[in-house]
Amino acid sequence: MSDQLPPALAEIVNDFSLCERQEKISLLVDFSNQLLPPPPEALADSKTPEQVPECMTPVSLRVLEQGGRLRFYFDVPQDAPLIRGYAAIIQQGLWDSTPEEILRIPADFYHVMGLQDLLTPQRLNGLTAILAHVKRVAAQTLSGERAK
Repeated sequence: MSDQLPPALAEIVNDFSLCERQEKISLLVDFSNQLLPPPPEALADSKTPEQVPECMTPVSLRVLEQGGRLRFYFDVPQDAPLIRGYAAIIQQGLWDSTPEEILRIPADFYHVMGLQDLLTPQRLNGLTAILAHVKRVAAQTLSGERAK
């Protein structure tokens, strides 16, 4: 599966796959505690954040496209550490990826990480929704539907 993932995401997935259950939880919490960088000022001022409607946790994002590569800026409440951690994984793992690279990511890549053994079905739905939204953005970028 690692050949279907952008290199940074493949490295994160590999790190999780090598961990035991408790270590996976700690690693996910570590990701959630990392500062999600805010969008550049021009992007923050010019675009309303997109909501991930399928996710029960209020997750919003802004997207910056530069030179055919995408950067995602997530806003997730501090009181949702597992979803926040997953958003940080997606942000770091997909930073400067092309839409084509993003569209190749299997929807269930988190299985290699072992997250399905840690999280409730509701939280797994949130993870799936975040990735699905990111993939929709990538598809819209490729088709030219997305305003620059």
